[in-house]
Amino acid sequence: MSFQTILKMTQKDVFNVFFREKPAMMLVNLRNSKNEIYASSLAKMIDCTYSHVVKILQEMESAGLVEFNKLGRLKLLKLTKKGESVAEYIVQIRSLLK
Repeated sequence: MSFQTILKMTQKDVFNVFFREKPAMMLVNLRNSKNEIYASSLAKMIDCTYSHVVKILQEMESAGLVEFNKLGRLKLLKLTKKGESVAEYIVQIRSLLK
């Protein structure tokens, strides 16, 4: 990718060069939520399918970024300390690219 191409890109495009948009926004939305939330709610927030969100969340859980808390047959999501740190860095980087 040439320097001219990068200069013509929007801030969203530049952000997406470094991060996959949906997973990054999942972490940011989890960070911004006041309480634990359901995967289906998160899918609606980021305009993504439920199955795609669950697949990404499973990868994030393996990486120690999120944890699932079972409440009966429902699963609530919450960021781990590591996940909170990563989400905060994503927010900071995104603001630098504006």
